[in-house]
Amino acid sequence: MLVKTYSAAVMGLEAITIMIEVSITRGVLLHLSGLADTSVRESYDRIRAALQNNGYKMPVADITVNMSPADIRKEGSSYDLPLAIGIMAANGQIQGERLGRFMLAGELGLDGRLIPIRGALPVAIRARKEKFEGLIVPKANEREAAVVNNLDVYGLESINDVIALLNGTKTFEPTVVDTRREFYEQQYTTDLDFADVRGQESVKRALEVAAAGGHNLIMVGPPGSGKSMMAKRLPGILPPLSLSESLETTQIYSVAGKLSSGTSLISQRPFRSPHHTISQVALVGGGSSPQPGEISLAHNGVLFADELPEFNKQTLEVLRQPLEDRIITISRAKYTTQYPCSFMFVASMNPCPCGYYGDPTHNCVCTPGQIQRYMNKISGPLLDRIDIHCEIQAVPFAQLSQMQPGEPSAAIRERVIAARKIQEERFKPYKGIHSNAMMTERMLHQFAEPDAQSLDMLRMAMERLKLSARAYSRILKVARTIADLAGSDRVESMHIAEAIGYRNLDRGDWAERGI
Repeated sequence: MLVKTYSAAVMGLEAITIMIEVSITRGVLLHLSGLADTSVRESYDRIRAALQNNGYKMPVADITVNMSPADIRKEGSSYDLPLAIGIMAANGQIQGERLGRFMLAGELGLDGRLIPIRGALPVAIRARKEKFEGLIVPKANEREAAVVNNLDVYGLESINDVIALLNGTKTFEPTVVDTRREFYEQQYTTDLDFADVRGQESVKRALEVAAAGGHNLIMVGPPGSGKSMMAKRLPGILPPLSLSESLETTQIYSVAGKLSSGTSLISQRPFRSPHHTISQVALVGGGSSPQPGEISLAHNGVLFADELPEFNKQTLEVLRQPLEDRIITISRAKYTTQYPCSFMFVASMNPCPCGYYGDPTHNCVCTPGQIQRYMNKISGPLLDRIDIHCEIQAVPFAQLSQMQPGEPSAAIRERVIAARKIQEERFKPYKGIHSNAMMTERMLHQFAEPDAQSLDMLRMAMERLKLSARAYSRILKVARTIADLAGSDRVESMHIAEAIGYRNLDRGDWAERGI
């Protein structure tokens, strides 16, 4: 007897429909074709144990399974459920009339329970696109998949439930998620607030400018000055995610298997802070079974690199292209995959190996050569791609104990949202451009053209600091954001002056002076 079941293979962020054909004839062997990897071939043992432990007999016959399209590699354990259902239907233990209405995905435990899988959201999107009546997934994946409208999603506990649903002996209600209500309820929930940060007003201003324009930023200062503390609070002043951004981010986390059980949509901007020992593959993605890297997990959010010079220099260099293109293409011999990676890059570092260069309360023990070598761990091209360079000093205890709580994140966020709304209106005719940091060179001439006085100031800064053409563009982008925060239609000299002040690390005498 020949039956067909349907599942999906996740490739990048997309899913491809997989048709599983099962034929049973006289014999005792299992034949599995369709470019299945080891984990799929091992599913036969899991299926046999699961069926036997639930009172079903594994057919003693020649079982031939074909997974089509045969030229796409099938990886992972999510094919356990459709394979098991196909074998049982071919053996006459399940009615085959309803099989074509459902897409199935799930791993089987030896006791027959359904174990969560990766990529349930892209699979659900594919099931709706292919006009399947429903999708059957493990219970832990139901809310993730139920985000997709116009598709009945059944989150079931065990293979017994799946058999009962397909045979019509038991009724199950599809999972319903009020996506918009849950999304908007959780948007403003945060435990980290800038009100906890005492002092550091100039750094807060730099972070506000960075958030308002989507600019990359680096903070340089001694240990304990609050660099990490403020970076962690940055997502709290960014504009809330839109529903489309949330869906895209959730899809990435679904493919990576990073969604918590019972989660429907990611409603807050991600904040990723990888350790400095991270490898290139873990940072940008890829591997033998392609997975999104940290830069894609930070999509629509913040990627924070603490102690930037401690990262491997070759690892940091792979960031150069994603920072410009906001998409990463991973090409290997057997596959080519694209992941989105539009993120704010925020970094922190000490000014020298000992950490106290320029600190009035500590003596630095580093020589100018050591400081220069330490700074040279960050290449010029990477530093060029960081719009805002911010120097930070530790707040003395006498001031720290007397200061009132700082301005709350909610107040800063209102100004940031107002500036972003100006940018959204400005870039409405341009597809894929949402903030000043994304402006092209042509847009700079159109929206951030400096007046004569500002141009003289820029020329002087370029000559003195020996800035690159890319740094010139960054200054104009940051100046445009400062003007937006001030509600100004034109980029004026005061905005240019502040933007130039954010290029501290471009100064050639940086390693020969105190902060």
